[in-house]
Amino acid sequence: MSLPTKTRAWVLANKPKDHAILSGPDATFKLETQELPPLQDGQLLVQIQYLSNDPAQRGWIDADIQANRLYVAPVEVGETMRARGVCKILSSKDSNFKEGDLVLGPGNWREYAVVNTKECQPVMDIPGVSPTQFLGALGGTGLTAYVGLVENVGVKKGESLVVSGAAGATGSMVVQIAKHIVGCSKVIGLAGTDEKCRWVESLGADKCINYKSPDWKDQLTRATDPFVDIYFDNVGGETLDLMLTRLKTHGRVSSCGAISDYNKGEKYGLKNYFEVIMQRLQIKGFIVMDYLTEGRGAKFTKILADATREGKLKVGEENETVVDTKFEDVPKTWVKLFEGGNQGKLVTHIV
Repeated sequence: MSLPTKTRAWVLANKPKDHAILSGPDATFKLETQELPPLQDGQLLVQIQYLSNDPAQRGWIDADIQANRLYVAPVEVGETMRARGVCKILSSKDSNFKEGDLVLGPGNWREYAVVNTKECQPVMDIPGVSPTQFLGALGGTGLTAYVGLVENVGVKKGESLVVSGAAGATGSMVVQIAKHIVGCSKVIGLAGTDEKCRWVESLGADKCINYKSPDWKDQLTRATDPFVDIYFDNVGGETLDLMLTRLKTHGRVSSCGAISDYNKGEKYGLKNYFEVIMQRLQIKGFIVMDYLTEGRGAKFTKILADATREGKLKVGEENETVVDTKFEDVPKTWVKLFEGGNQGKLVTHIV
């Protein structure tokens, strides 16, 4: 079979101020055909099979974002949309990587790509674990949950915490890590349906509250009586504002995301900020990459992989939503992130 010399790719056409636009003259993305560069030493020609969908991608393309305030360079108009993926090697110019093997790499929103091997990692073989889990529970998502708890705010055995977005990719791992690796005394989750809440509780949460219930604030207030040590924040906005009133003195907030505001032109303003002063709270943002230097990423990945082998972490079909997607529909799958339709990690399977 001849190797591809061209690829279809989704590029950024217009930077959105709120929700991404999927069609029409102001569409956020456009589909184009690109030439593939010749393969050089230390490079791989790969076919992208699965794409990671992450809320952070929304920030990379925002119309109002200041490039010097981002932790990575933004995606500029005309550039291919950035994403990591599980990729199959079609041709290799590196003796450490064989044709037919699977790697994790920056394939981006393309069908095929030429990538540098220094940016790729072989997919670890764990019996019964799908390669897609290395985009989620055992990949960047799981690492985000682990360092956000253990490294960022120093969660300790016996402490109590609340996690928002608990049925999402990061939140569902926070629940399991807190309960089954760290040994927290109480873990409370917030999710968007009763069904998701029951799933979060099956992962180890002592209670999960449907934030779409009319009385969710009252439920959360009762569940956190008499206050908790840590709030792991994936959503920001109104939930963060309430949780400032539900933390113990010297409580900590691990600020991971603010998805409730990502597609809003006008952001939610905090009304309970004075609680930070009165209760001497610590609100600490983090980016997972900050904690993966000097080989620590491999160390943390081993902790998660070992816990999976030991049965402490549930890693399977229930903690990911894999969507079979024609390449021309890749943006449509990505926007599901902001509709609350996924349970666990949202993964695009290019078919």
